[in-house]
Amino acid sequence: MSFINPIYSGKVDELKVRIYENRQAMGAAAGEDIAAKMKELLASKPSIRMIFAAAPSQNEALEALLQAEGIDWSRVTAFHMDEYIGLPGDAPQRFSQFLKDRLFGKASFAEVNLIDSSASIEEECERYAAKLTQAPIDIVCLGIGENGHIAFNDPPVADFRDPLLMKPVELDMDCRVQQVNDGCFPEVDAVPTHALTLTIPALMGGAHLFCVVPGKTKHDAVRRTLHDAISEQCPATILRTHGDCTLYADIDSYGKV
Repeated sequence: MSFINPIYSGKVDELKVRIYENRQAMGAAAGEDIAAKMKELLASKPSIRMIFAAAPSQNEALEALLQAEGIDWSRVTAFHMDEYIGLPGDAPQRFSQFLKDRLFGKASFAEVNLIDSSASIEEECERYAAKLTQAPIDIVCLGIGENGHIAFNDPPVADFRDPLLMKPVELDMDCRVQQVNDGCFPEVDAVPTHALTLTIPALMGGAHLFCVVPGKTKHDAVRRTLHDAISEQCPATILRTHGDCTLYADIDSYGKV
């Protein structure tokens, strides 16, 4: 548990909920908790495997994680959870580039596995799934989309029992609008219509999940995640069934406590 105290701490089904006064405190607490779990696991395992989300919502947590002392990054293998199809290889909006800029390029990982969405889609899904299944995933750092998605599992394509670990998907309009709201694209027509994503079983297969969700634009998604019926209509509701998942939110995303 972080040294930064939440203003509310509770539980909804299996999901632990931590609410903070502001976005900076939320991100700092999440980053500290992720770092503590990494060090705990590395004390008893030769290496660990982690999946990271790429979104502005993760900025503060990633910054705090990088500032943590005592992490042996050379024993950490990294994955990311989704990537647009159709963007140029050097496009700044690519999720691989986002994580290179904010994490992968700032710590000496044992291995960083990037999704190559310019390759054959079927072959890339098979290649990446094979990498994921080489050993269990220890930690997943994720967010929740405005439409309740986790990774790019939007409501129309989300499948709690998906037989695949990665698949191509068509992004729904709410998801594409969010990318404009996040400042990643100037207009919705510039947002790609398709992407590759890890599926919900791939994410839920991680042993420890840290879900960071700040901002007023996420208020409805957080409310639905905590209070709607568990269903693909709000994919993030599945997090309430995980054995060790913590949701970090700020006042903007959670509301008054």
